[in-house]
Formats: sequence, C-alpha cells, structure tokens
Amino acid sequence: MLLILFDLCMAIIMFFFGLYFYKSKGKASNLLTGFNIRPDEEQQRYDKVKMCTTYGVRLMIMAIPFLLGACIDIFFPGKGCLIAWIVWTVLFISLMAKRMKMEK
Repeated sequence: MLLILFDLCMAIIMFFFGLYFYKSKGKASNLLTGFNIRPDEEQQRYDKVKMCTTYGVRLMIMAIPFLLGACIDIFFPGKGCLIAWIVWTVLFISLMAKRMKMEK
C-alpha cells in the first residue's frame, strides 16, 4: 500500500511541476539549473516560452510511469515502483539530452 501511495505522490509531483512549466510563459526558466546565472544577453538567445513549454510537456509525460507503476504495484508489490523509476530515469536522461541540444 505504501508503494502505491509513493507512486501516486510522485506522479502528482511530476504532473504539477510539468503543468507549472507549461503555463509559466517562460518564467519557470529561472528554475533550470544554471540558466538564471547566465548573462542576460546569453539568456535572450533562447526562446524561454518554447523551452518551458517543451520541458513542461516532458515533465507531465514523466508522471505516466508512476501511474503505471502504481497499477502494477497492486498486483506485484514493489515491481511497479522499480519499473517506474527505471523508466523515469531513461526519460530524465533523454530530457537532459534534449536540453543540451536546445541550449546549443
């Protein structure tokens, strides 16, 4: 039962962070590591709205493995949480790769 609640809490957190980024109109770019310490002229080269929208959608998608993990944990306790974290890690790495491409 605890693993199901954990998975659901992680899904809610990921979804609402994604929703915040999606609806922030570029203001959430200050939460991105290292972006807010760049010089203003370098920050102006990026489309903050597009960047935050893209990251927001990705973060909302990253909530899906935890929802599926909660469903799996009902029948196979522990396995759903493990699978969710593995899938989330892969999605996180792909998000970081996308960020590297967008910021070049």
